[in-house]
Amino acid sequence: MSEYFSLSDCDVIGFDLDHTLCRYHLKETSRLIYDSFTRYLVEHRDYDKDLLALTPATWDFCFKGLVVDLEDGNLVKLAEDGTVLRATHGTTNLSTEEIIKHYSPNREWKHFNSLNTSFTRSTQYYFYDNYFDLPGALLCGSVVDMLRKVKYFWKDIVAAIDHNYNTSAFKEDAGWYFPSVKRDPGRYLQPCSDSVKAWLRSMKSAGKVLLLITSSHSDYCRLICDHILGKDWEELFDVIITNALKPGFFSLVPQQRPFKTLVNDVEESEGLPSLDKPGWYSQGNWPHLHELLKTMTGKPEPKVVYFGDSMRSDMFPASTFGKWETVMIVEEMEGEGVQWSDAAKTNEAHVEPQEKKGKFEKNKLSPSAPSEQWGSYFVDAHKTDGDDEESQKLTWCCHSIHKYSTMAIPSVESIADLPLDYKFPRFSPNKPCTTGYYPRPPDSLLRKCQSQLS
Repeated sequence: MSEYFSLSDCDVIGFDLDHTLCRYHLKETSRLIYDSFTRYLVEHRDYDKDLLALTPATWDFCFKGLVVDLEDGNLVKLAEDGTVLRATHGTTNLSTEEIIKHYSPNREWKHFNSLNTSFTRSTQYYFYDNYFDLPGALLCGSVVDMLRKVKYFWKDIVAAIDHNYNTSAFKEDAGWYFPSVKRDPGRYLQPCSDSVKAWLRSMKSAGKVLLLITSSHSDYCRLICDHILGKDWEELFDVIITNALKPGFFSLVPQQRPFKTLVNDVEESEGLPSLDKPGWYSQGNWPHLHELLKTMTGKPEPKVVYFGDSMRSDMFPASTFGKWETVMIVEEMEGEGVQWSDAAKTNEAHVEPQEKKGKFEKNKLSPSAPSEQWGSYFVDAHKTDGDDEESQKLTWCCHSIHKYSTMAIPSVESIADLPLDYKFPRFSPNKPCTTGYYPRPPDSLLRKCQSQLS
């Protein structure tokens, strides 16, 4: 395999929608999601209305990559080997002594092997790996703070999620999330820049097959894309798949779901035996899509790259089952010194003329900064029992990015001005852990590598 990755080598280029092509105003959206879930608990499950009272400092608790242990109400941040780096009970930090008491002197989280090898959901834990999840982590912590018994709260959280996000909620104006976004989409959604729109058109003009694969229902997908890409957005994509129910979309026989056609945003009851032409479909599965892509490209094994923001729903299944190249959107890079101007500088050893360099346009979104309570998304300090010196360990999330992603970028905008034949260094176990990030690695990884060299 080449050390470099280039979009020009790909036949098919696919995108997730939420937090990939579509960037949200995180402050407004996070508050809306939290309030939507919490109002359900207060109004339908008799939870304390104090859950609705948040201070600005409270949002520091929201951190991508946490795992909530549903057996004891603890939230944990994991190292690449499953070591518990930090933990809270509810929102209250656990001391080193308390972590050792819970997880033994080796600080081992007992469910790590299950999560690390499959990323599947469990009745024993829940992994928060995208921005729609993060307010739920804060809500879980806040609920545990108020309850003496944590055993039964999760079913109420799941009910709150379903009430706001089920497939009929948009059409029926149910819950609080969809009605709010429908009333004022500009408050929550950031339009794509002209450079991103031109980039998508350039790939189409270059003969690439463009896919949009999202777990959002068709009506919500249309609202988002109308706002961020314009009313003619459907012309940009050859195949649109909504309600894809990832990661199940990548399941192999016999678990795979059939594709369904849509009439006025309602799925036809009969599933399709196969896909025979491009278009807009619902649900579906990777093997049937793969057959269509072979026909569309005229190649027995078309090369596919997929852009997404979720390890569980995008990176892991697309790379493991689909054998696709994967580009992970990691907004946390913006919070660790990756500046907009960095895309105009040389990336590692690969040098391009200055006029070919990508550039950022300054985004209105506040960067996803490291949390005061949880630290860096990529690296954290760890002290073993009986050892006086701290060591820097990769987080499990960072390790997973390196393992299941071809490369990582803070946004699609960061590469939209680059030529399609630009060669990006790819992640590799034989390369330093800083290799694979564009336009440059986050600060914490740079410091870790520098400390190892000194």
